[in-house]
Amino acid sequence: MNSYGEIMNWRQKNIKNVSTNPTQLNALHDDVLRKTVNVAIEKVQSEWGNPPAPFAFFLMGSAGRFEQSVVSDQDHGLLYDGTPTDQEYFLKLGNEISLGLEIVGYELCDGKVMASNPLWCQSISDWKQQISNWLTEASWTTLRHFSTFMDARVLIGEHQFIDQMKQYAFTIIQSEPRLYIRLIENVDFIKKGVGVFGQLLTDSFGEKSGRIQLKQTTFFPYVNSLRLLSIKETILQSSTLVRFETIKDKYPSIYQYEECFRQLLQFRLHFQKDITDYERVHLIPIEKLSKQDKRELKRIMKGGYHLFSDTKKIIENECSTW
Repeated sequence: MNSYGEIMNWRQKNIKNVSTNPTQLNALHDDVLRKTVNVAIEKVQSEWGNPPAPFAFFLMGSAGRFEQSVVSDQDHGLLYDGTPTDQEYFLKLGNEISLGLEIVGYELCDGKVMASNPLWCQSISDWKQQISNWLTEASWTTLRHFSTFMDARVLIGEHQFIDQMKQYAFTIIQSEPRLYIRLIENVDFIKKGVGVFGQLLTDSFGEKSGRIQLKQTTFFPYVNSLRLLSIKETILQSSTLVRFETIKDKYPSIYQYEECFRQLLQFRLHFQKDITDYERVHLIPIEKLSKQDKRELKRIMKGGYHLFSDTKKIIENECSTW
């Protein structure tokens, strides 16, 4: 495929066939993203020549964790083994990638977590300095950026570049154990999804009225818990399911929640397979849920709350004395 339009048509033609299978759906997203980025690379090469340095194009967010729904936005970056002067070329590439992905069907990231943003497009040396600065400042914003980065996985290019950055980050955190606690504090607020009388809580105002915020109430406790443990255990992989598998022998009490997370992935696709608007991809109208669906969702939500509580205790107990 030689154009964004061809890729967009191919995506639209095939996505329905995999819309209820999380693994097949995310494999399709990877194919679409890879084809789009390759077209962008060819476009930039035709105008600006070959890349001036080896590089890695990486995904973050749900794409980085291999957890996308049918509709998704962009979360990506570039990392290159060159000099600061090479940034101009890679920012042009990042801009072209962002443009191409938008045409194909991936909305621009509201927070500008994209390779077109200099914050997410840097040389190895500058990335190391940025990671160090994030952890040294340890503010709400810088730790949020850091957590976003730790879900990165390379789609195209030098896979070892991201591993090197994560290993560098692990070394810094191990020398500053207080950072484990700061990272917990950074994600400690969980939007309530179940009320005191056992009822599911929905938004009360605006277009989201009567809808359940699945991302904040249900996904975040699972995703954040396994990211925290992966940082503690120096796990390089970004997938929540792979992180579960990697810690199961050391923390069987944590691994018991893995099946709940699998069910959550399937639950979301069951109710969102026909969604075309990214703004609604994490919202479920409560009237769509049967009594059994509501019981299932409350069980999965409560599992996430218990998982986060257990994770918090593990990190506080094992890291506070380092």
